[in-house]
Amino acid sequence: MSGSVLVRWTFLASGLLGASTVARAQDWTFDARDIALGGRGSNHDIATEMIGDERPYRAIVLPFGLMQVLGHRDVFDPDSSHFDPARAVEYAASPIHFIIGRDSTSTTGRFITDIRNATLSRDLNAYQGVTLPTSIHAEGLVSPRWGHTIKLKQHRDGAFHGVYVGAGPYFAMASQSRVDPQLVNILSNTTPVFLPNSLMAITSHAQEQIALAIIGGYRARFRVTENAASPRDGLYVAANYNYLHGFEFDDYALAIRLATDRAGLLTPIASPLTFTRLRSTSGRGFAVDVGVGAVVDRWEFGFGANGLANRIDWRDVTPTGFSLATLFGGNSTLAEATAATIGPMRLELPPEYRGNIGYVTDGWSARGDVGHGLLGMTVHAGVERHLTRVDLRGGVRYSFEQWNPTGGLGFALTDRVGLDVAAFGTSANLERKRLLALAASIRITTRSTTERER
Repeated sequence: MSGSVLVRWTFLASGLLGASTVARAQDWTFDARDIALGGRGSNHDIATEMIGDERPYRAIVLPFGLMQVLGHRDVFDPDSSHFDPARAVEYAASPIHFIIGRDSTSTTGRFITDIRNATLSRDLNAYQGVTLPTSIHAEGLVSPRWGHTIKLKQHRDGAFHGVYVGAGPYFAMASQSRVDPQLVNILSNTTPVFLPNSLMAITSHAQEQIALAIIGGYRARFRVTENAASPRDGLYVAANYNYLHGFEFDDYALAIRLATDRAGLLTPIASPLTFTRLRSTSGRGFAVDVGVGAVVDRWEFGFGANGLANRIDWRDVTPTGFSLATLFGGNSTLAEATAATIGPMRLELPPEYRGNIGYVTDGWSARGDVGHGLLGMTVHAGVERHLTRVDLRGGVRYSFEQWNPTGGLGFALTDRVGLDVAAFGTSANLERKRLLALAASIRITTRSTTERER
């Protein structure tokens, strides 16, 4: 099986089970302190980024999760007998942090692998224990940015006007799947179930976009009082224009049909699996981000909108069709057919709106934010207690319609270097089981204690 087919089967695995390979905030956040405080990650507005942290620092991740991924590289190899597209999706969704129990054998993975190998058992009861939703819709956007603010006019009190210049990768993913409730009932049951003369379908539609964001923006800080209680006090305003240069667009549509005979066992039918791919390697688009934040004494507030008018126009989109003649017998050769280019396609993403609040006092701090966008509603909240050499942290987050607790500790190794560890619940696996994950990072405190510009 070729490497390009590996990509198709990885998308089959994610789409078939209603799981998105898009990185969830806590699973790709490098900062263990941030994870312990609710795992907000990069999910905040650009004005809040300007305000920065009350104790500015940089985090260097300790990627213990890579030991799990690198120790099982053969699951990504289509020529290996251990190739497992289900496991490959799980590793891609959360490769950085160590997840307890992630390497246990999965009936779900065997179900997908048997479809891929055309070795599906005619008795679906052989796969009981697979948990499939009847319908799921998931979207996500990973778009970190790096840049610098050039201050054109600056006052002694810290107020300024400036131009922001930056860039960063842009990766968007969306998936929608539907599974016949009859099939869900068979696979989730604990006793044998046979449905004679039935036709059950699984459909999935997934899209990915990869681009480079080139960013130009405006930054400003205004003093709101003459005698500020804190050097961070002020009103912060920010706006970005993101020019999106697209490199890769893929649209995958999968359909699987399972038919049973009079005994309730699977029976051969024509083209039981069809797979269509639309692809483009050139696109142009843009998106706009705006935000406003304020720090008043010990309080911090912010509101912003990311991805306003977010769109990419993809050129020369080319369709390719694949089909599998049978799900039995071991002949997993995909028949391929390429059609003529169908022209441009425009993809638009909904904006994300987010509001946040924070409070800092001697020895402890609290923060929280609520947002709505690609991932639906998200909530992050956390509290930190600062002791002499140790910080105690706890939090909670809500995303993908699940609540998960977070917690952790911070240890001061020197005056400027610390070690942060965190524990959090994650369901970044195809069966959406809640597992315990561990994160660690080195914290290096910067010299400045006023504000951090990005």
